[in-house]
Amino acid sequence: MDIRPRCYDKVARLIEKGVAISNPLTLDLGDEVSVERISGKGVTIYPGCRIYGGQTVISAGARIGYEGPVTIDDCQIGPGVELKGGYFNRSVFLEKASMGLGAQVREGCILEEEANGAHCVGLKQTILFPFVTLGSLVNFCDCLMAGGKSRKDHSEVGSSYIHFNYTPDGDKTTASLIGDVPRGVMLNQPAIFLGGQGGIVGPLRMGYGNIVAAGSILRNDFPEDNMLIVGKTHSPKTVHVAPGAYTNLHRIVGNNIIYLANLMALEEWYIHVRRPFFDVQELGNLIYAGLLDKLSLAKKERMKRLRILAEKTKMYSEGGAEKKRETAGKKEFYERFAEIEELFSGGIKGGAVEKGRDGFLSSFEKESCGSQRNYIAAIQGLPAQISEKGVQWLQGIVDAYCEKAKTIMPSLNMFGK
Repeated sequence: MDIRPRCYDKVARLIEKGVAISNPLTLDLGDEVSVERISGKGVTIYPGCRIYGGQTVISAGARIGYEGPVTIDDCQIGPGVELKGGYFNRSVFLEKASMGLGAQVREGCILEEEANGAHCVGLKQTILFPFVTLGSLVNFCDCLMAGGKSRKDHSEVGSSYIHFNYTPDGDKTTASLIGDVPRGVMLNQPAIFLGGQGGIVGPLRMGYGNIVAAGSILRNDFPEDNMLIVGKTHSPKTVHVAPGAYTNLHRIVGNNIIYLANLMALEEWYIHVRRPFFDVQELGNLIYAGLLDKLSLAKKERMKRLRILAEKTKMYSEGGAEKKRETAGKKEFYERFAEIEELFSGGIKGGAVEKGRDGFLSSFEKESCGSQRNYIAAIQGLPAQISEKGVQWLQGIVDAYCEKAKTIMPSLNMFGK
């Protein structure tokens, strides 16, 4: 009797390419998996792993399943990535990113270079910039985090941390921006520290260099930099709850608009700055395509959640006693939401934004002399004045989207004090 698995021929081809597979009979490869998308250079796949998805890519030097079985489903895995144990779906991992045993990384995640998590970390729709480190037993869905300059100087999320991303009204318009894109991509900002056994109630924004005391639950924005933050403990109380009141709708919508605007800026950065670095990597064009795909998923998810909130706001506003709480801002939100969708789907083209982009790219290309060095070394090697040009270009994108959104919904006062 032939006990070889149905994928035996594919496994044999991987071994012929140079992939280290110590126990071939325990590896399950989906029929849709392309052997051509798996590098033969230094890749190690340990026993008990399952690899599925026609879009799956595994680059040189990746190590899969060292601490326990791994399931990969339509992920793009860059050079030197380590996925030590767990489940990974529709996400992308750039060079030397890593996740420990018991990870669950669901769709829409981007872990940039050397971003990493210890054991039992849950992520979904999460973007981590280079070096960001997550401790053990962390639930960190629906957020973007940046900050830090190296593996020794990195933004950190302490163990047993939670990003609270679901409200009693059933909303997930809760994406939090910990750092930002315009400054964060320059890889020169102070690290952010979120102390263990704490949490963030999204949507929340936080500046760079902030230190949050262990055990703190944060419910407000902290856009200032370099602050020590100790969360306030609530006094016991019992009060009546009015479902769908949305008394802080302006802040919820405003923070979501800012988050989406940052995603738009990140897309411009990927297209105009990051792409050449992938072009010189084996399978790099596939990793780059996966990166844009995950960013597209992130934008669609945020817009979907805003759309649901707009529909619920209308429903509650039209219902009996709830009518008394209706404001002009709420009315604008659900009546003009289609214009917000059009704004982010159509993009912003303007002389100031394009001039800022071209000015930075010209300086960037001159500084790099056309060479495609290591991405991190190239960005961190930029003189301060060129980095600042890049920040101004990307911040101009964020500001342009926010200003347009404000003109669409002026009564909501999204960015007011």
